[in-house]
Amino acid sequence: MQLKESDEDGFGIEIVLQQGDRKAPSCVHGPTLLFEKVCKGEEKGRRFYACSACRDRKECNFFQWEDDKVSEARLLAREEENRSKMPPFTHQEYCSRFRKFLALPLGRRFCQDCQLLLLPGEWEIHASHKMSQADDITEARLSRPSLMLKPLENKKSNAQYLFADRSCHFLLDTLAKLGYRKVLCVGTPRLHELIKLRNQEGKSDPMKSLLLDIDFRYAQFYGTDEFCHYNMFNHHFFGGEAASGVLRAFLGEEDGEKVIMVSDPPFGGLVKPLAHSFSQIAETWRELQTSEGGVVEMPIVWIFPYFFEPRILECFPSFTMLDYQVDYDNHPLYKHGKTGRKQSPVRLFTNLAPRDVVLPREEGYRFCKVCARYVWSGNKHCTKCNLCPSKDGRVWKHCSECQKCVKPSWRHCQSCARCALPDHPCGNSPGLEGCFNCGSLKHKRRACPLKDKRRTDNKDSFICSMRLWTKTFYIFKDSCPSKKKERRQ
Repeated sequence: MQLKESDEDGFGIEIVLQQGDRKAPSCVHGPTLLFEKVCKGEEKGRRFYACSACRDRKECNFFQWEDDKVSEARLLAREEENRSKMPPFTHQEYCSRFRKFLALPLGRRFCQDCQLLLLPGEWEIHASHKMSQADDITEARLSRPSLMLKPLENKKSNAQYLFADRSCHFLLDTLAKLGYRKVLCVGTPRLHELIKLRNQEGKSDPMKSLLLDIDFRYAQFYGTDEFCHYNMFNHHFFGGEAASGVLRAFLGEEDGEKVIMVSDPPFGGLVKPLAHSFSQIAETWRELQTSEGGVVEMPIVWIFPYFFEPRILECFPSFTMLDYQVDYDNHPLYKHGKTGRKQSPVRLFTNLAPRDVVLPREEGYRFCKVCARYVWSGNKHCTKCNLCPSKDGRVWKHCSECQKCVKPSWRHCQSCARCALPDHPCGNSPGLEGCFNCGSLKHKRRACPLKDKRRTDNKDSFICSMRLWTKTFYIFKDSCPSKKKERRQ
């Protein structure tokens, strides 16, 4: 469902992360998320369920009010619809088909329309479709399925952007130098491919990898111990307990094999549900640790745009944002080598020690001895703030009145008592829409001291407040390099 905040001062949408045994209804993407529409000044909003993975009803039209009484006939119809939209084969069937495909003596075919490796008995059915012929389907090509499969680029659902080789090699080289031998790839198929390719070359110590991804097409190329069909927004394994058991087995650190998770979610994704899923994976990892282990927190690298830093740090206070700029092959803007606002805004958020992640000097990074971490060359250390403040790759400037460093295009506004763009609307400081609960301008509804008094009926859940779905996109677009010059910050 596509959610809009048509009147920012009038209402908002909050996520309710459920606890306990209460079960949410499911769409084809697994259990739905519970939302609440909150109107300013009202004691109670109305809650509803919507798809966890899609923000557009054209992609998934699931919607149900929490207090709806759903008939048995409607439940059966919903289950039938969900089954009809599932992949055409099970993972085991895909594996069997792949073995038969590799054994074909002549004539391999891949249907580009259906994104399916074809067996001879299926050629006639797909005869009118666009095909890749045998010469294009080599062993090397099959080892890199992300080059064969068409990226899913719908920004309101999958937003499947793939690492450029530069970023992929940097990540893997860094993990190898830090001693990690098992990499949990959550939404990072290119990294998973590179690990397998390096293992085949045999030029470095072998590493193990498990890919968790919502794109079921990868089940055609990987075994059940290499890939799990997974939704990172609701921690749902489409393969059930067998698939979740694969994850649990992978997270074990037998023989000193250190595990790290690397995740690259869709940029418009909601931080709170993602953090909730990652926390559940981390909790499973922690349960498998021996009492002698010195590490108490699962090592994680979360790849996301820099302007989500406050939300990520709210969920994971131990994380640090690194200056490394991640670039993508199939993104029109996020390319390496661009300068200023044209640089990729995607960064690494991690609980690894920042000084241990060595950023390449040949690409313009340097080590700041005061901050004890590698930073971009344009990120100049501020002696007044005592840190390297830049987030977007430009040289920031210090404002003595705000007592902090700000973006170079901002000016201090005496009327607003803050720094902002020169043409900003005075009096409309960000965040001053106030609390929906009591109307105070000093806090948001999630921090309202009266919220708990007004909500005595919410004992089975806790509210993770977040203005949503399109507002996430507004933040993203306002910080995006493709915006018009007059909107650039």
